[in-house]
Amino acid sequence: MRYIGSKALMLGNILDVSNQCTQNVRIVTDIFAGTGTVSRCYKEHGYSVLSNDILYFSYVLNKGVLEMNAPISVHLREIITHLNNLSVENCHWFNTDTAFIYQNYSPHDTCERMYFQRNNALKIDLIRQEIERLRKEIEDAEYFYLLSLLLNAVPYVSNITGTYGAYLKYWDKRTYKELTLEEIDIQPSSVVCSCYNQDALSFAHQMECDLAYLDPPYNGRQYLSNYHILETIARYDAPQIKGITGVRIDPGKMSDFCKKGRAATAFRQLLNTLNCKYVLLSYNNEGLLNTDEMSQIVRDAGKANTFRLFEYGYRRYKNKIPNNTDGLKEQLYFIEK
Repeated sequence: MRYIGSKALMLGNILDVSNQCTQNVRIVTDIFAGTGTVSRCYKEHGYSVLSNDILYFSYVLNKGVLEMNAPISVHLREIITHLNNLSVENCHWFNTDTAFIYQNYSPHDTCERMYFQRNNALKIDLIRQEIERLRKEIEDAEYFYLLSLLLNAVPYVSNITGTYGAYLKYWDKRTYKELTLEEIDIQPSSVVCSCYNQDALSFAHQMECDLAYLDPPYNGRQYLSNYHILETIARYDAPQIKGITGVRIDPGKMSDFCKKGRAATAFRQLLNTLNCKYVLLSYNNEGLLNTDEMSQIVRDAGKANTFRLFEYGYRRYKNKIPNNTDGLKEQLYFIEK
């Protein structure tokens, strides 16, 4: 899934710093887990992970995969096939009046938004409603796994450039594909992981771990508005929406880490609350807080003599010039508490 700030290209660096600077780490917390790229990487390397994100769709993506340790059963595979074969014609229980995605994010008589072609919007609603209908018949782990498959499939038929902050005014070629759930392989594992859906500070008050990994927002873009449709599909709560893009009205989900005047205080409060031995924080040199500010905040949260800053040249999004980082650096701040 395309996601702002994805750490897919930084996983090697994150593991290198973890191995280089820490000892006897067994439990890692991923406090701003997003799509779970870092959480899954730590799990694959034998760590128990406590994964958290305030957005429910992120929680679903992580819970649907991270907490599963057994390969997909034949029964679950049959359900995936069943969901992929759903259509308006063969689902007599389905009513388009209750199809929230179709009614609000696909063009028809009373809607101009062009996030999805009609057939895919209806397919999203069909699958989402059928998963809910099946919930009493399947295990919780299976329920979240199926939801995660749906959320992973949606971006591949969405009429967007990268986020749901806006839709294209013409139909991109990907929107003509039929939405299809693709199985995510689950490798056998004995590693126990848990997922949470809380704001960062509340989670920090409760958790205890060896290493706390933080990948907070870097700028003023609120993640909820950029991924509001995925949040709505995950919750399927028919929320109040507003504006040209039909964004959710969820004022309680606005993050202080995205606000220039509040970010420093939010970081200090969070870092001081963490109950862990080590802290590893991802940021970049163009964030709301500059490198000197962030360095001081991290130093103040632990043993100053253990502070380390690692910087890596990083190609800017959409920059097609090979090896041209244009001054942008991804950063990893480390300290022992």
